[in-house]
Amino acid sequence: MTGVRGGFTDAYGRIGHMTSPAPQPSEPTHRDRVFRSGGGILGGILLLAVVAWLGVDALVWGTDRTPWLALAGLLFAVPLIVAFSLRPAVFAGNDRLRIRNPFRTITLPWGTVTGIRAVYSCEVFTENDGKFQLWAVPVSLRQRKRANRYQDRLAHTSETLDPAKLALADRAVTELRELSEQATTRPTAQGTPTIRWAYEVIAPTLAGLVLLIVLLATG
Repeated sequence: MTGVRGGFTDAYGRIGHMTSPAPQPSEPTHRDRVFRSGGGILGGILLLAVVAWLGVDALVWGTDRTPWLALAGLLFAVPLIVAFSLRPAVFAGNDRLRIRNPFRTITLPWGTVTGIRAVYSCEVFTENDGKFQLWAVPVSLRQRKRANRYQDRLAHTSETLDPAKLALADRAVTELRELSEQATTRPTAQGTPTIRWAYEVIAPTLAGLVLLIVLLATG
């Protein structure tokens, strides 16, 4: 007799068993919600294109120490551009929040999150580890003012609130708060925050900086 499968659980029965227990209902899983800055990504791509054009030109056509300086400059600048434009992202799942900032990746089980706010920057608060900024969710004061005027106008009309007209940062914070509230007491959302340094960004940046210093000091 073959086993019984149900939802996302493993097989409950084995070949040769007379009976198999009925599958227990399991909570559906969902893909992480991803928050990133479209403007930051576009700006990073454009800046990388300019740096690559100038750097490759110096490497190919430069004379004397110019190619070495260009190489050191590329090694120093490219990781920094990637770190501050392409790398930042926020991944919000059912059980935890993963924050990928320029030089660190912070993983916070929802049970450790005590607050989320957007003032001049988006920030997540935990009980023991202070606060962490969400680089991937920038706060636009212009959008905030426009959204405030819209909400003031709603207070004097019968029109229903349109979430699309709120500031992007406020919409993101609202979604994150909802996920946090839903998972506060979930056993799988408990744990300890973890922080990992982005050595893949830090190492080449430091190498490029050291090479630049050596070249300039010996020039």
